[in-house]
Amino acid sequence: MRDLSQIVKAYDVRGVVPDQLDADTARALGAAFVRVTEADAIVVGWDMRPSSPELSGAFAAGAAAQGADVTLIGLASTDELYFASGSMNLPGAMFTASHNPAQYNGIKMCRAGAAPIGQDSGLADIRALAEAGVPEYAREPGTITEHDVLADYAAHLLGLVDLTGIRPLKVVVDAGNGMGGHTVPSVLGAASGLPLEIVPLYFELDGSFPNHEANPLDPKNLVDLQAEVRKSGADLGLAFDGDADRCFVVDEHGDPVSPSAVTALVAVREIARARANGEQSPVIIHNLITSRAVPEIVAEHGGRAVRTRVGHSFIKGEMAKTDAIFGGEHSAHYYFRDFWRADTGMLAAIHVLAALGGQSLPLSTFASEYDRYPASGEINSEVADQAGATAKVRAAFEGRPTVAVDDLDGMTVVADRWWFNLRASNTEPLLRLNVEADDEPTMIAIRDEVLALVRG
Repeated sequence: MRDLSQIVKAYDVRGVVPDQLDADTARALGAAFVRVTEADAIVVGWDMRPSSPELSGAFAAGAAAQGADVTLIGLASTDELYFASGSMNLPGAMFTASHNPAQYNGIKMCRAGAAPIGQDSGLADIRALAEAGVPEYAREPGTITEHDVLADYAAHLLGLVDLTGIRPLKVVVDAGNGMGGHTVPSVLGAASGLPLEIVPLYFELDGSFPNHEANPLDPKNLVDLQAEVRKSGADLGLAFDGDADRCFVVDEHGDPVSPSAVTALVAVREIARARANGEQSPVIIHNLITSRAVPEIVAEHGGRAVRTRVGHSFIKGEMAKTDAIFGGEHSAHYYFRDFWRADTGMLAAIHVLAALGGQSLPLSTFASEYDRYPASGEINSEVADQAGATAKVRAAFEGRPTVAVDDLDGMTVVADRWWFNLRASNTEPLLRLNVEADDEPTMIAIRDEVLALVRG
């Protein structure tokens, strides 16, 4: 009986290859996936990591042995796998470790229609069955066939946002040697016929990440993109993570555009489209560490903002419950009702291009409408006693005049002119702090006060 406790996380499978995740484990997970989803057919895709073909092949073999027909879509971004799952209405598995280093790999799984699978929605059952060993199945083995969906994926995305009337734009794209190098040429390249000049950085698929980590959340991984935007006089830059489901934006100066500002920008466009189609008060989901500008802007444009915990299962669950048209996270995950409520950085990027290209202002000026408040960004502190440090911060702030505290996800403290959220990491001994205020001095003062308590 194998122990998968170290690699089955809250939302996916992730571990070091081959020490924690090998072909035998992938085969067992494939068999368990079919049993738990009760699928007659599934789709499987994989990223550019050297271990992905072997692991995905083993998973497919395990699934087929349980009687399921397997469609291999080959090299794909995670949102391309979601497209396949949604358009074919089949459960899917994507082999990727996203932005993790080269020695890692993993599996993101979903039910038919790209519905999420997490600990509470099947992943714990898949783990238990794979650990115990899946019995032989009486059905005939399923087939394994190949089907490329890249062109259909590109056509679907471009059918959701009209880019035909935009002004010409020069766009630097840093794929980080990840799957953006596979999808961007098909969606935004010369074959699309769009007035876009794409300047590619690191489009060569290479799971050893020879240039920098494919993690644009870390500022050091944006340096090359920022330099190329300035050097080439581009209108903007886009950076994708390893599996290309997240997209970060920098303006014409190379300065990052906050994912909260991107959330607000896309929300305004989606609200306008929904209201034009007769929806009275379209719902937008945002997690609790996005800027308070997001709910303000949503309300100003006739939408209704709903706040959720951090994490894709919470976003997707709330979207299903409220029939929300769009959801955004400050980690640059963007979710669309028209994309089976799944996250797609590419569709968010297309919205940014349409918004920028539909008017004459530079992105720095245009995006400032959606970026109202100074923010700290996420600051991580290594803390052995996370609960004790959080209690110390609570004691310091609770009871102050005009201060409210809620515990939806970690601890959020809200006052008239500022707020902060302090959350424990699920996987590391870290506390994560986000602070926002009406002005820079107030933000800095609150940030430094909380950090002194956490680290003291």
